[in-house]
Amino acid sequence: MSPELISILVLAVVFVIATTRSINMGALAFAAAFAVGTLVADLDADGIFAGFPGDLFVVLVGVTYLFAIARSNGTTDWLVHASVRLVRGRVALIPWVMFALTGALTAIGAVSPAAVAIVAPIALSFAARYGISPLLMGAMVVHGAQGGGFSPISIYGSIVNGIVEREKLPGNEVTLFLASLIVNLVIAAVVFVACGGLRLWRQGSVTEADEGALKGRGELRDQPQPTGTGTTTDHGTHPSPSPSPTTTATATREATPAPTSSLPLTPPRIATLLSLVALVVAVLVLDLDAGLTAITLAVVLSAIWPDDSRKAVGEIAWPTVLLICGVLTYVGVLDEMGTITWAGEGVGGIGVPLLAAVLLCYIGAIVSAFASSVGIMGALIPLAVPFLAQGEIGAVGMVAALAVSATVVDVSPFSTNGALVLAAAPDVDRERFFRQLMVYGGIVVAVVPAVVWLLMVVPGWG
Repeated sequence: MSPELISILVLAVVFVIATTRSINMGALAFAAAFAVGTLVADLDADGIFAGFPGDLFVVLVGVTYLFAIARSNGTTDWLVHASVRLVRGRVALIPWVMFALTGALTAIGAVSPAAVAIVAPIALSFAARYGISPLLMGAMVVHGAQGGGFSPISIYGSIVNGIVEREKLPGNEVTLFLASLIVNLVIAAVVFVACGGLRLWRQGSVTEADEGALKGRGELRDQPQPTGTGTTTDHGTHPSPSPSPTTTATATREATPAPTSSLPLTPPRIATLLSLVALVVAVLVLDLDAGLTAITLAVVLSAIWPDDSRKAVGEIAWPTVLLICGVLTYVGVLDEMGTITWAGEGVGGIGVPLLAAVLLCYIGAIVSAFASSVGIMGALIPLAVPFLAQGEIGAVGMVAALAVSATVVDVSPFSTNGALVLAAAPDVDRERFFRQLMVYGGIVVAVVPAVVWLLMVVPGWG
């Protein structure tokens, strides 16, 4: 049995054990990386640790630390209420606002994980407050980021168009952008319907009277003692008692509305809002690292208001950090020993171009669910050159299909974007949410590559 096949089988065993036993998959993956790297790939510790995602570790820690502080001092509550007022109380519009916001950020040049890191904590705080499915909100954020991710001036778009030009393939920047935007928009619409979006439309608007009723019942964070059915802690309202729009409507009928406009902007909240603005500017304008910037801002806030920030370190999603870093370290071992290249070259050698095309789309989707989407696109597009040269498959459609397949799966909890969504969700059962993201990511991996192959490759675009 070849070393490459052994490494793939070990990965399958890791998944089976992690899903049947209460063991963190990241810890299992670290052990597998050590065993396979040492015994099969003949790697030393430096070779194994070469795959450790240090940048992602800092992003996960820094962003969750900063937004834990924002939750603690009520800044995320203020942002949630501001979002409600922005759409005139229509809660059902908020997921689409988040989709459009992350799409706009990536379209103008933000790296997809940076856009998700900025938007996801706010979006998921809103979801927790108003009883929206965290899977719905997380998927809308990620698909929004990927929907705008291939504009001609975006990072992904520039990279793919550069690879196409370098390989002397026919290209169409607008087709690439629209293909990704339309696919992600359609998926977002399906998820919106499947995860209760229509119910949100039927429930109407959250009004100022509803907010007043909630405040009177003690379900907003600035009330020290809850008196209603909800259970509120210093870190927010837990999902089970979180007021849905139906609950708020009932509250309006049963309680006398208290006058309210918005949560007050206290000095800690103002400083935190300025920190979030600084994070956006640092990432999008100054091109600074999102993780290092976030952790620096969090440290500054902690130093000035230690009481508000004391519990924030404990709210960093450490199990998620272990899981993601462990799995990606093992994927790094696979890359180091040539397993990914081995699989790609095996597919590229198939004599039937259309079959090779769909298999490359699936390889891009599966590997990208665990690794860098940009890296996968950079590897797979050149592998497609030999059979594209035969003229039986259109290059424009094939490149678009590979690009979409390799990025739409970033909802997987093992990808950077999926990991950020998992880490950013407040007051959820993380194991359950992780399983939801894993199942949803698996559905996307299974369905989308075949669909984009059928729509973009089979007709022979370009």
